[in-house]
Amino acid sequence: MEEIVLRLKELLLPSIADAAVLWVDVSIAMVRVDVECTANGAACPACEVWSNRVHGSYQRFPADVPSARRSVVLQLRVRRFACGNSGCTRRTFVEHLPGLTRRHGQRTERLPATLAAVGLALAGRAGGRQDEASRASRSPAHC
Repeated sequence: MEEIVLRLKELLLPSIADAAVLWVDVSIAMVRVDVECTANGAACPACEVWSNRVHGSYQRFPADVPSARRSVVLQLRVRRFACGNSGCTRRTFVEHLPGLTRRHGQRTERLPATLAAVGLALAGRAGGRQDEASRASRSPAHC
């Protein structure tokens, strides 16, 4: 089973070093991938002091590139860390997974790039259909 999870991580998150695929749920219309960050800590974006003191965590649901006509949604658990610098203006901050998501982003970094490439290659029609699939994956009924 561990080998299957490792292969899924390689397929779904090939360039993300500090992420682990915990499980994958496939339905007729969507693929939901449970992902968790595995880094020991993170650097504060304001003062760059390293912290491993977890303040809390929450889930994000960024849409990803559709696969086999199914919407792909990541169920991404991110942690909020307490900054160790008493003089820092930020008391807490959220870990970031470079190459996967942007701050406050509702899509993975590769989804807009893929949509742009498809739209340019096929004069926008196919890109529009693919965008509809990604928008459907973010609707409240699916989260």
